[in-house]
Formats: sequence, C-alpha cells, structure tokens
Amino acid sequence: MSDSPGVRDATRERTLPAPPLAAHRQQIIDLLDPHSFHELDAQAEHDCVHFGAAARKVAGDGIATGHGTLDGRPVVVYGHDGSFLGGSSSRIHALKIGKVLDIALRTGVPVIALNHSSGLRIHEGVDADSQFSHVFYKTVRASGVVPQISIILGDCIGGAAYTPALTDFIIMVDNQSALFLTGPAVIRRATGEDVTKEEIGGGLLHASETGLAHFLVDSADEALALTRTLLSYLPQNNTARPPHLDGPASQRYPTPAVASLVPAEKNLPFEVRELIDGFVDEQSFLEVHALFARNIVVGFARLGGQSIGIVANQPSWLAGCLDIDASTKAARFVRLCDAFGLPVLTLVDVPGYLPGRDQERANVIGAGAKLMHAYCEATVPKIAVVLRKAYGGAYPTLANRSATDLIFALPGAEISVMGPEGAVDVIFRKDIAAADDPQARRNLLIEDYRQAHASAEYSASRTYIEGLLQPEQLRNALIANFALLQDKISGLPARRHSNIQL
Repeated sequence: MSDSPGVRDATRERTLPAPPLAAHRQQIIDLLDPHSFHELDAQAEHDCVHFGAAARKVAGDGIATGHGTLDGRPVVVYGHDGSFLGGSSSRIHALKIGKVLDIALRTGVPVIALNHSSGLRIHEGVDADSQFSHVFYKTVRASGVVPQISIILGDCIGGAAYTPALTDFIIMVDNQSALFLTGPAVIRRATGEDVTKEEIGGGLLHASETGLAHFLVDSADEALALTRTLLSYLPQNNTARPPHLDGPASQRYPTPAVASLVPAEKNLPFEVRELIDGFVDEQSFLEVHALFARNIVVGFARLGGQSIGIVANQPSWLAGCLDIDASTKAARFVRLCDAFGLPVLTLVDVPGYLPGRDQERANVIGAGAKLMHAYCEATVPKIAVVLRKAYGGAYPTLANRSATDLIFALPGAEISVMGPEGAVDVIFRKDIAAADDPQARRNLLIEDYRQAHASAEYSASRTYIEGLLQPEQLRNALIANFALLQDKISGLPARRHSNIQL
C-alpha cells in the first residue's frame, strides 16, 4: 500500500512548500503578534457581472480582514491588495470592513487599516458607492471610542481616501504613499494643469503642508513598527485607562541639565524637544505631526510609566507664536487626548499670536477659538508650566485658569497681557520721549512694569498660578501632581455636545 502512486503523490503534496502569501496578508501578519491573525470572510468574492468584472475574481476580493493581537492586545485589522484591480474598493470590501468595525465597536478594540486602494470600484458604480457610506458612518461612530490607525502603503484615491481621513492617525511612507481625491490625469483633463501624485497627495505634502498625515516614515516596515509603538500609548477604548509601563526608564531621576536647556533671556530660541526629553521617561517621547506647524510641538510621552499627551510651544520656530496651523494642530491633539483619557501637559513659552494681515484674513481668531474650546471642553487632568513667558491671549488659551487643574511656572517666568517692553512703549510713550535719557527711562519703566504685573511671582502671590517649580523638581512634581489628578471627576453638566466655529 505504501508504494502505491496515490500515496506517494499525497506525501509529495504534503511536503511541498506553501505558496507565498499575498503582500497585504503578509504585511498584516508582520504587524501582528506571531500566529495571532485570524482572517474573516477569506472566501468572499464580488458579485459584479458588468464590464468584464465577472471573469476577474479572487478569494477575499482583494482585501483581507480579521483580528489578532498586537503586543498581546486584541485588535481588528484590514488591508488592501493593491495588485488586484488596483486595490479598488468594492461593495464586498465595504461589507467586510463594516463587519470588523462592528466587532471593534462591540468589543472595544482598536482598528488598524493598511490602505492601498485606487478608489471605489468603477465597475460596480453606485453599488460600491452606496455600501461605502456605511463604512464612513461606522468609522465616525468609532471615532473617540476606539483608536483607529491608518497606514498608507500606496495610492489611496477618491472615496478610498475618506476613510483614513476620518481616523485618529495616518502614517504615510515617503515616496510610496499618496492620498488625493482626483488624480493627475483627471486634473489635467479638467484644468489643463500638469501635476504629479507627489505634488497633490504625497507623504511629504500631507506631513508638512496639509497636516493630514501625522507621521512620515521611510519604509513599510518602519510604518508597521511605528504602529506598534503608537498603540502602546493608547488605551483599548475610551472606557479603559491608558497603558502604564513600568521599567528602568520610568524610574529615572531628574537631571540638572533641564535647567541649562531654558535660556534666561526671553527672546533666545531653544529646542523644546530637548527639554521634554530631559524630564520624561527615557526615550519615551513620540512626536506627532513633527513636520506640520512646527511652532508648536505635540506628542505622547511617559512620566513614571504613565502615558500623557504634551503640547509645547517651540521657541526655535516662529518664536513659538500661535498661528492658524499651530492652533488647529494643538486643538485636535488635545481633543484626541481627552477622548481617550490621556492627561495633558502644556509647556508654555509664547509671545502671543502671530501678527499679520494674512493670519487675520484667514481667520486666526476662529483657529484660536478652536484651541481654547478644546482645552476648556477637555475633562482629563491638565497641568501647565510656564517656562519663560506667557503673553496676551495665548496665555488664557494654553493655560486657562478655569480649565487647567494646576498651573506652575519656572523661576523668572513672565505672565502678562503683553511683554513688559511692549506694554511700556504703549503706556509711557510720551513720558519716554520727554525724558533726558529716553533709554534709561524706558529700562526703568520696563523693570517697574515687570515687578508690578508681569513676573510669575506676582501671579503666584495672587493665586493665579499654584507656584514656582525649580527645574530639577519638574519631573517629580509633575509625576506627583498627575497622580493626584488621576481620578479627576469632570462634573460637567449633561448635554448632547458643545459647538465650535467653522
């Protein structure tokens, strides 16, 4: 029996190497913990019979959906096969994606999408278009409930671009990813304009100019690794606490180097990211939107193992002024932290809002209102530290006394409606002009104004802030005060939702 041809053939079949997995399935497997991916609807096929589509079918219809674990945490995941009909999104795609979104909402697990789609499948017309409206709806319903991360691994065009734009984070690969509604060929026919994919939707464009991309990386492997890192700061859902990671990095002691990183002179630039690295857990700071609106820095870090969100003015870029893009960037980040229960630390070093006709005409007031609204609406623990200066309307925006639980300042900081120099030039213009030594008179008045109103010591004496922190105390003080606030009760009245300017 053992020598029969049938048995020998069966044995040979069993020992043949397995065929290589399609790229999109392999990327999902590479992302998740080993042997944890469980695919759903793997045999699903499209049912379109028009325009030759009936002759082109593949199991799964060019998208893999399912669930697995990532660092031991359950997640749902889906990924497009860009090689099958251009990764175009069919009615079956929408049904499969909708199913895993339903699972995520029922079980409270994060959603990770690997996107590579040429858009809604034209062969299917309104069938695909109508069904994808349910995907958009469910993505919005999941927003602020479970973390949603979109990895763009190729072109993502037209209707397919909307889904990642609705999620919490977009990771793009430089010179590989593209997000746009109408491609170069359509634009050329409609307007005669000759453009490239990079110019209208490349990763660098969306990371640095539009702000649509939160991260720009150099390879698909780096995108997958970044996804694992990013999720480590986020809770499973909006009812769970953010992860707390203990280890050597969380036990680090503060270093006197923090004091040397902040110049005493109010107008000298410095790198605020170096300051952040100086007091958070070692190598724990993950910057978000690093290339967009660089006058403000936002990102995640850990303090004593606890995940927090950080918003910080960047004095080395536009002097740390707030402008439209910076306000929009920070507002969205604060709202994301609030949605998922991450405490917010704000490091304030701001001369005010960026002046100029372009900013005013483009509605800097509305953008600033969005940022103030985000801080005032957020119910998570909020601590602000004034590093050197907090002037004008930017101060009650970033460190609103009613909205912020605790406000501190470093020694020598100034808090005022205007910088002492500017205030004196307005109030004492005639006095200075009439003085025998105008410059000496101006310097004296500046110091008088600083002591009368602008010094952080004055604000502390009036209880406008909680007090002064020595730089070497910063880390331990923040850990202790966030621990105090960890069970904060919001106490807000019930309402459907707030309203904000367009």
